[in-house]
Amino acid sequence: MRHWLIKSEPEVWSWDSQVAAGAKGTPWDGVRNHAAKLNLMAMKKGDQAFFYHSNEGKAVVGVAEVVREAYPDPATPGEPWVLVDFKAVKPFPKPVTLVAIKAEPKLAEMALVKLSRLSVQPVTEAEWTLVCEMGGYKG
Repeated sequence: MRHWLIKSEPEVWSWDSQVAAGAKGTPWDGVRNHAAKLNLMAMKKGDQAFFYHSNEGKAVVGVAEVVREAYPDPATPGEPWVLVDFKAVKPFPKPVTLVAIKAEPKLAEMALVKLSRLSVQPVTEAEWTLVCEMGGYKG
C-alpha cells in the first residue's frame, strides 16, 4: 500500500463533505495538473491518503481511502484527465497544521513542504507515520 496527500479547499469540498459521501465514496475531480494526474493514476484500491484542507485551515484533518482506481473524467471527454474515488476513513483527533509540519525537521523533504501547490502528492512511509503520530491518529 502506498500513501498520498489530497488537497481540497474546505469551502469547495470539506472533510465533512467527504464523510457525508459515505462508504461508496465520491470522485476526486477537478485535477488539471499533469503531475497530480500521474499521482492519481498510480493509486491502487486500498491506498490511503491524508485529507488536507488547503487555503483555509491548512491542515491534515483526516484519512481517506481509494475505493476506485483511476478512470476517465466524464467532464473532459477526449482529454487526458482522470478521477479516483475516495471514501473517508477516520478524522484526525488533532489536525496537523502546515505550520507544525514545516516546524518538524524530519518532514523538511515532504512534498507538502517542497511542492506546496501540487494538489495530489505521494507521502513516504516515514512521513505517514510521523504525521499520524503528530495528529494522534491510530489507523
